[in-house]
Amino acid sequence: MTGGAREAAAGIRPASTDAVLRLQGVRKSFGATPVLRGIDLEVREHEVVALIGASGSGKSTLLRCVTLLEGLDDGQIFLRGDDISDPRVDADRVRARMGVVFQQFNLFPHIRVLDNVTLAARRVLREPRASAEARALELLDRVGLADKAREYPDRLSGGQQQRVAIVRAVATSPEVLLLDEITSALDPELVGEVLDLVRELAAEGTTIVMATHEMAFARDVADRVVFLDGGVVLEQGPAAQLFAAPREERTRAFLARYRGA
Repeated sequence: MTGGAREAAAGIRPASTDAVLRLQGVRKSFGATPVLRGIDLEVREHEVVALIGASGSGKSTLLRCVTLLEGLDDGQIFLRGDDISDPRVDADRVRARMGVVFQQFNLFPHIRVLDNVTLAARRVLREPRASAEARALELLDRVGLADKAREYPDRLSGGQQQRVAIVRAVATSPEVLLLDEITSALDPELVGEVLDLVRELAAEGTTIVMATHEMAFARDVADRVVFLDGGVVLEQGPAAQLFAAPREERTRAFLARYRGA
């Protein structure tokens, strides 16, 4: 669907930008507690951006706002120039343009792995079952799970379920992949297999925004690291630069805790 067609279908007001994703002055509070306090952020094509910060710094809320699971109190969010924060947008159409993986696997337990992976392509994008399943099986084979296609999710390990969730997220060729602490619910021995898959997707040029506590992974894989503190972007920069020589004292203190762990 072209940009103009999307705008007509979803009531989206376009903005001039070459960023895949752009947040401008985004604010969000829960009751009297401010969580995001004026976030400005741009994500470019094929860029991997890691969001780091202490629990409660706003990482997950930011991603939930991008996916329209939380409404904004102020500010705008643009996806390829389309103002997706406009209240007139069709949220389902917007979400169909993104791939999202949360901390929990969120697979549907009552349907098999193959149906989990193809559901969005078939129901939202109206892709024929045969082509959706062919692509799903190809992706599952790439991550070593083709033999699990007919299994129910509860027959898989946590690492396998999270890999299925990532395959489901990329099966519709999303414009941006959003990952929210995708290893936090995994046993330590399963973390590596999930991060290896994300590493492969990054190497292939997938545009990724990921909230993570995996500092070594963020340092090695991200193009840019964004440090959130108290709902603001306190510091950001190339991963190697930010980890080697952070400018802000609070960034240095945060990273020092991980180095000492």
